[in-house]
Amino acid sequence: MLKKLLAVCIGLTLLSGASLALTLNGAGATFPYPIYSKWFSMYQQAKGVQINYAPIGSGGGIRQFMAGVVNFGGTDAPMTDAEIDKAGGDVLHIPTVMGAVAVVYNAGFEGLKLDGKTLAGIFLGEIKKWNDPKIASLNPDISLPDKNILVVHRSDSSGTTDIFTNYLAKVSSAWAAKVGAGKSVAWPAGVGGKGNPGVTGAVKNNGGSIGYVELAYAETNKLPVAAIKNRSGNYVTPSVDGTTAAAAGAIAKIPADFRGEILDQKGAATYPICGFTWIVVHQNQTNQEAGIALKDFLIWALTDGQVYAKELYYAPLPKSLAGKVIETVNSIK
Repeated sequence: MLKKLLAVCIGLTLLSGASLALTLNGAGATFPYPIYSKWFSMYQQAKGVQINYAPIGSGGGIRQFMAGVVNFGGTDAPMTDAEIDKAGGDVLHIPTVMGAVAVVYNAGFEGLKLDGKTLAGIFLGEIKKWNDPKIASLNPDISLPDKNILVVHRSDSSGTTDIFTNYLAKVSSAWAAKVGAGKSVAWPAGVGGKGNPGVTGAVKNNGGSIGYVELAYAETNKLPVAAIKNRSGNYVTPSVDGTTAAAAGAIAKIPADFRGEILDQKGAATYPICGFTWIVVHQNQTNQEAGIALKDFLIWALTDGQVYAKELYYAPLPKSLAGKVIETVNSIK
């Protein structure tokens, strides 16, 4: 009788997803790593489930997820139909938070303003000096240095790159024709850094440099950020509020599988370079214990976990969208 009672108790513990011995493994985007680190720590304290996450870039996360070596992947670029088919076809995209891609620079001044075409010209390597007339015309109140521009971009397959290059392709026909968009592109200029931390470090340590990173990395490293001209003609610096404004303009267009974007949206206060970050999971879980724990974590992240977003420079999901995402999480079997 005692053995049967113990067996029932152990079974209930496993089904609760709170087994102290349970570990979930994930890998992928560096874009959400600051908030994911917070979430995993808080969740372990609350539920006793350890979640390991390797910030290796969105491309690496998708590859490990497709190979079946992790319970979930993290990506800022949605998986393609071909990637989903290769992963077994039952892939769910779970948006977790939204974030802004900040254009950071280290050139001895602050208050830089850029429009999309000028930003594209810099990353194309066509605008080579900080005092180039195209930059100067946008910044008449700044004494721009006669200094070479060092472009810093991602060297790895990156969702942050996917967001950034998709924006450039929208606002610059030259960029769209010469480079295009994606997690990895053939960069026409500059040097590479691995992950958001790599780009941040390269910009911080090299005078005259410019790069792109998720806003949390810019803020925590106190790097100047450029104000980017939005579709309303306003120069807007990256912020939680600017990201939320972008989502407000795009929320009605988000598809049922959540593989949508919030780039270059209308609105006076909208920041134009921002996007979702997703956790990708299998709808049909092969390990009951891990599947229940993963489902429980995702619901926690979409409810209790959202309160940590703003303090870490991310925008929480709109409640109307979060409700729909929770319905999808509940479809995990």
